[in-house]
Amino acid sequence: MKKENNYVIIWLLSGCLLLFIMVIVGGITRLTNSGLSMTDWHLVTDTFPPLTEEKWSQAFEEYKKFPEYQKINIHNDFTLSDYKFIYFWEWFHRFIGRIIGLAFIIPFVYFLFKKRLSTETIKKCVVLLFMGGFQGFLGWFMVRSGLIDNPDVSHYRLALHLTFAFITFAYTLWVALDLIYPNKTAVNIPLRNLARVALVFLVIQIIYGGFVAGLNAGLIHNHWPLMSDGQFIHDSVFIEKSTLFLNFTEGKSGVQFVHRTMAYVVVGLILALYIISRKHLLNTLQKRGTSTLVIMVFFQFALGVFTLLYGVPLWLGLLHQVMAFILLSAMTFTLHRLSK
Repeated sequence: MKKENNYVIIWLLSGCLLLFIMVIVGGITRLTNSGLSMTDWHLVTDTFPPLTEEKWSQAFEEYKKFPEYQKINIHNDFTLSDYKFIYFWEWFHRFIGRIIGLAFIIPFVYFLFKKRLSTETIKKCVVLLFMGGFQGFLGWFMVRSGLIDNPDVSHYRLALHLTFAFITFAYTLWVALDLIYPNKTAVNIPLRNLARVALVFLVIQIIYGGFVAGLNAGLIHNHWPLMSDGQFIHDSVFIEKSTLFLNFTEGKSGVQFVHRTMAYVVVGLILALYIISRKHLLNTLQKRGTSTLVIMVFFQFALGVFTLLYGVPLWLGLLHQVMAFILLSAMTFTLHRLSK
């Protein structure tokens, strides 16, 4: 690691931390059904929540015009106090997004002015800048789907928003690792390729985690290792929708089946990577990466099982999402060390 890159590395890792916090708050927002509380989006005027009771009342009245209140909360004795609670989490989620934007752009301009960034790093940071902007668009694109007829966001859009946040985090971490470990060594191609395959399946698993969250598919078949009634594949997996493809992408049972089955695949690939890596001469960081990765994947698998068995309580659902983030971090670090 070059000394002149220290502040750039701290900046990038701080961005990773902020993205991590944002995903945690996003998980709370989803699990508390707070995502549709803010029915409009302005870059400046809703930076802070309403500051007077009159403004709160106006915001609440605006919320009442949309499907979530008209079809669900109107029947639940939903009060202004309840509205303030769900408003806070959505506002906080968006506020952190603004902080991330400022925390990226201001130092980026400073480092450009001070010529602290190489041409290669500048290109990567420009990619990160566009990724951050696109992630903001995806957030509103997701929320918009729940403000029209159906008082819930599209699970496709939710999964896209969630997965792209994970990918943005992973790429930010990768750019930081490039600066932390600038020296390249010989690459073990078979191990690197296996790690790449494991990463692909981990991302697919994250996508299906978004599907499960968006469809509330974790609230059914709360059994393990069988789905229920002594069945590994429950009958409902094949009969919810008109086609097999829709059963596995839009049916609650089908989506849960894919997510719980894909977990075995991810565990198997990472375990295979660990076992095969022991047969090769690896450096300390590579060994540390594969060892951490296999520990994290088993911990995440156990969390997934308990989250399902207990019917997705808030704290377990959130912990499961946080652990997915940590697992992706370990996967990114390991792949980086095996690649460069």
